[in-house]
Amino acid sequence: MTPASVLVRVPGSTSNVGAGFDCVGIAIDRRLSATARLEPSPGAPVRIDRRGTLCAVTVPPDRDSLFAGFAAACRGAGCRVPAGLVIDAGSDIPVGRGLGSSGAATVAGALAARALLGLELDDEMLARLCAEVEHHPDNVAPAIYGGAVLAVPGPEGRLTVAPLEVHASLVFVFAVPDVEVATERARAALPPSVSHRTAATAAAKAGALIAGLARADAGLLAAALDDVLHVPHRRALVPGYDAVTAAARATGAFGATLSGSGSSILAVTPASAAPGVADAMAHAWRALGVTVETFVLSRPAGRYQVTGLTQETVPCPSR
Repeated sequence: MTPASVLVRVPGSTSNVGAGFDCVGIAIDRRLSATARLEPSPGAPVRIDRRGTLCAVTVPPDRDSLFAGFAAACRGAGCRVPAGLVIDAGSDIPVGRGLGSSGAATVAGALAARALLGLELDDEMLARLCAEVEHHPDNVAPAIYGGAVLAVPGPEGRLTVAPLEVHASLVFVFAVPDVEVATERARAALPPSVSHRTAATAAAKAGALIAGLARADAGLLAAALDDVLHVPHRRALVPGYDAVTAAARATGAFGATLSGSGSSILAVTPASAAPGVADAMAHAWRALGVTVETFVLSRPAGRYQVTGLTQETVPCPSR
């Protein structure tokens, strides 16, 4: 008998988006696909077969984000991970480049668990569980809901997610260097506290980001993409950051900033300027000897997809 299996496809994301630190994320049309099934046998360990950009992931299967998401969904439903879990996953989301690769993997694992085991968890609960794994919600929320979103943590682990309007004239240009920035290293670069003046400025810029995206307002976007909360402490981790962002602005971008915690750089531009901005960002990095690829996102990507469930769901073992 063919084992029950399920296929999930999850978008990557760009998070922070300048002043939207840990709360604003946008789904991108780079995706992770994972097929999960059970091959039960006593004591069978989890197995993860990786393809595409996931070949860069070298952690043991029980420390992989795919498994972490699967296990989180099981915990949320009050059950154990069944024996014999096999996940075959491939992705075109670059790893360690600030494009939501770990968030997409965590969400894919959780979605696979829900579908395969018939867990009674809605999207809101999945977002909350995945955010607990990732320690910030702005990359898991776009992977679940699609589009551009605002994710607001609340008391007792609650998470409120709201869609954000993105003006039809805006285009997002990404320059992805052959340089990896580990999330742990980027987190360690942040100071333990900031002044009230900095916090007030950051709050104003976050408001400017929301309004600027909705209205395509050049002044608001320029202010919002000139972050004061995290980028000043992380820019040194990305060689050529100043040159690449300056090149983007000089060729018509409203502004440019780190995608996530880097190393990719995101520019927000009018549609007419996008090709020139992409070329200028690539040229600036190549002039420094850095290999780079670029891509353009004309609209935020859609949400996850779940297909291919064969046979009935598998009962989730109780704890």
